[in-house]
Amino acid sequence: MKINNKPYRAIWLKADEQRIVQIIDQRFLPHKLDIFDLKTLADSVFAIREMQVRGAPLIGATAAYGIYLALLEASQNIDLEEYIQQAAAQLMATRPTAVNLQWALERQLKAVATAATLAEKTAIALQTAQDICEEDVEICRKIGAYGLPLIEAISERKKGEAVHILTHCNAGWIATVDWGTATSPIYQAYNKGIDVHVWVDETRPRNQGARLTAWELGEHGVPHTVIVDNVGGHLMQHGMVDLCIVGTDRTTYTGDVANKIGTYLKALAAKDNDIPFYVALPSTTIDWKMCDGLAEIPIEERRAEEVTHLQGLHENELKKVLLTPPNSPAANYSFDVTPARLVTALITERGVCAASEEGIKGLFPEKTRQEI
Repeated sequence: MKINNKPYRAIWLKADEQRIVQIIDQRFLPHKLDIFDLKTLADSVFAIREMQVRGAPLIGATAAYGIYLALLEASQNIDLEEYIQQAAAQLMATRPTAVNLQWALERQLKAVATAATLAEKTAIALQTAQDICEEDVEICRKIGAYGLPLIEAISERKKGEAVHILTHCNAGWIATVDWGTATSPIYQAYNKGIDVHVWVDETRPRNQGARLTAWELGEHGVPHTVIVDNVGGHLMQHGMVDLCIVGTDRTTYTGDVANKIGTYLKALAAKDNDIPFYVALPSTTIDWKMCDGLAEIPIEERRAEEVTHLQGLHENELKKVLLTPPNSPAANYSFDVTPARLVTALITERGVCAASEEGIKGLFPEKTRQEI
């Protein structure tokens, strides 16, 4: 996708220095475009934990590069296997909800285990990280290709009038390597000339909708309107939403969806107003070991400061201000679980399916019961 008409991805290897991985520091968007260099394992851990990068696919890609950077730091006189396991453990501890993190690390560990020397392991880790990134781009493109007909059908029914899409948080290209998940069908519809309009909720407490989704849609030229989190139900009641598309950080093999806090409430409102509620996801986000999302998916609790304070631009400087009474405690649950019964369908890189074990395994038959 583009920033100021220049193509970007969310993570890439520096062109003239293969020992440096570059990312867009999302903490400062939309007011400041800051390219950050990842040079060490510690940089990668910090980037994921402090949300310089976020979004399940991008977290996985960053972790994969983290193993590569860890091997670049390694010396010859160490127990390589123990060193790699420790590096993976540090990365794994950064964020508990997104399953892509575990998936990417397991893939890296399996890949580097096939080599004996440090040089060989490093080369394999680099190639694996690059493969993960390239595959993610193609997966997200395919998600858009399968989601596009859903938007086209509504456009035809409305005789070319604007299709109003409600999304939640940021499941855009800045949360993946490129294209995004929930936004990929939107971008592809817009690129095809379909009249689309996106309702972008602010997504408290970190305002990733207002800051990131609005920013990237604006950079691409997609019509959109920023709304506060609780407006979605009102819009649905008054016929101002044609469909909802959201992303997910972890989906059980039975179709339960963990996504940014507030997704469950959007799904309830959509159900009450007979509005289709779609979840767009790469198969790398499916947890093939989890059956009951409410009981099994770990829900991350982040710092209270994210709730009590707001960051914004004031007189050309980024400022953080206190919102709440100084002594009021705050809880910061970052995700919730939307039961499969509230999901109209899942949009994956292999097609659209019911949010159920039968629907998911119909698209991914190679995932056997034993693996689950």
